[in-house]
Amino acid sequence: MRVNEIFYSLQGEGHFTGTPAIFIRLAGCNLRCGFCDTDHRAFCELSEEDIMQAVAPYPARHVVVTGGEPMLQLTPSLVERLHRAGKFVQVETNGTVPAADALAVDWYTCSPKFDFCPDAPLRLQSVDELKVVYCGQPMEPYDGIAAKVYSLQPCDCSDAARNAELLAAAIAYVEAHPRWTLSLQTHKLLHLR
Repeated sequence: MRVNEIFYSLQGEGHFTGTPAIFIRLAGCNLRCGFCDTDHRAFCELSEEDIMQAVAPYPARHVVVTGGEPMLQLTPSLVERLHRAGKFVQVETNGTVPAADALAVDWYTCSPKFDFCPDAPLRLQSVDELKVVYCGQPMEPYDGIAAKVYSLQPCDCSDAARNAELLAAAIAYVEAHPRWTLSLQTHKLLHLR
C-alpha cells in the first residue's frame, strides 16, 4: 500500500473529536480538492505486516484510515488484522468508491465532495457520519443521505477573514438545523499533527 504517514495523535474533527487515535494516511486520491492536507507525492510502499508493526507501539484502540481516498487501497485483510489486534477502524472517505462487501469497517465518516469536484458522485452505500465541508453551499443535496451523525465543518480557506465568515455561517446553519453538529478542525487550532 502507498502510505503517506502513520502517526499517533488525537482525532481533530467530526464525531470522535478528542479521541486518541492512530492515523494511517494513505496516498493517492481520485479527486483533487484544493483544501486537501495530504501530500500525495510523498509515500512509502508498505505491506500489511509493515503497517501492523507501525501501529503496534501505540496504546490507542482507535485507528483512522484516511487519505487521500483510502477506499482505493484499503483491503479486507488489513481491516481484519486490525480487528484481531483489538482495534476499532474508522475510515474517512469522500464516498466516491463503493466499499467491498467484505470490508468490515466499524465507522465510515463520509465527506462528499460533489460541491468541489464535478465528477464526484456518492457511491458509498452505508454512512455512519456525514461530514460536510461547508463553504456556504446549498445543503439540499445532503438531505437524502442517511447517517447516524451529521457534522458540518467550515472549510479552511487559509484566509482568516473568510474562515471567520464561514464559521459564523456554519454556526447559524447548525442552530437553524439541529440535526447537524458543528465540527471544527481542532487539531489545527491546537497545533496538533
